[in-house]
Amino acid sequence: MNRYLLCCGDATSLATWSNIPYFLLRSGVQQGLLQGGLDFRPEKLQMQRQFWNLKQFITTGKFGGFQYSNNFIQALLRQIQMPSDQSLSFLSHFPFLPSYPWSPSWTVDFYIDATTHQVFSEYGTGARLSSAYCDEILQREKLAFNNANLILCMSQWVAESVINDYGIDSKIVHVVPAGANLDESQLEKYMVLSDPQPPSAIEPLRLGFLGKEWSRKGGPFLLRLAETLMDLGTPTQIRAIGPDPRQLPKHPALHALGFINKQTETNKFVAEVQTWHFGTLFSTAEAFGISNRECLRLGVPVLTHAVGGIPSTIPDQGCGNLFEAYPCSKNVANWILQKLHNYQNYLDWRHSLSYRFREFTWDYTVEKLKSVLT
Repeated sequence: MNRYLLCCGDATSLATWSNIPYFLLRSGVQQGLLQGGLDFRPEKLQMQRQFWNLKQFITTGKFGGFQYSNNFIQALLRQIQMPSDQSLSFLSHFPFLPSYPWSPSWTVDFYIDATTHQVFSEYGTGARLSSAYCDEILQREKLAFNNANLILCMSQWVAESVINDYGIDSKIVHVVPAGANLDESQLEKYMVLSDPQPPSAIEPLRLGFLGKEWSRKGGPFLLRLAETLMDLGTPTQIRAIGPDPRQLPKHPALHALGFINKQTETNKFVAEVQTWHFGTLFSTAEAFGISNRECLRLGVPVLTHAVGGIPSTIPDQGCGNLFEAYPCSKNVANWILQKLHNYQNYLDWRHSLSYRFREFTWDYTVEKLKSVLT
């Protein structure tokens, strides 16, 4: 059976949706799960988007949400003109692509990081749309889920939404966490086991931040955590990869490293992350948390909390620590200091994690997807 990867964009491009389709596609093709990925170009629909938004504003007083509309989906599908009379299989990241009803000769599976119900409620995007349009969107998504072959979820959080918010039979819902968006061929060149130094005045404790959205992904909490640790006598740095340094607050503990291209600057990225004592992710809203998987792939334990799909990014305590949602900085600081008190034990723990690197790769994820899909 010919199975193609779909997303709201070009599934073959590294620039699409945080690199997720690109790495899934590459591993999926290598392992025979996928035939290829489809190249949709939503940027070509700007004129249609403007007219659609104008109509929405006139009729509802709000605008936005074009990407959920049937007009948008049908325009994307016309770009490819997929034959409806052939037996084809699709693995889609976007619950509206293809839109139901689809051809009876097609088999459609979804692999998603969040339901639209969660996107509307957790990220607040539903407030920008009319309530009637939100209801219509969710009903069309439920129709697609009801007619899908399988619904694969990156986290238990999204699986529970599919089952409880949409009433989907749990028998067709499976949890398969995503892999790290890192080029394994590049890591083979640059990956060497490297240990950070024990925290000291010369070599402070290093807590890593990875992602563009400083506030949503917990940056302000990390600064409070750094202050707490320093009050307890431990020099601390927050090492931030991703955010624009010009848009970050001025703070003596914050070291803004800017954007590091993981594909073309792999050596620089790996060398930096491996100096961290812990990666961190304390997001206010998070569908999954690929940054956790990237730290774990590089043998760096992570500190995070139980928000959204984050718990599914760390399989067990060998990978770091999952705090309750929105912990106080003192509790997190005390946990860190206790873990580092016997530094050799910390290093042994870290070394044990490094041997598990394959668990956090897309190759491993694709093997799990294959076991469910075939």
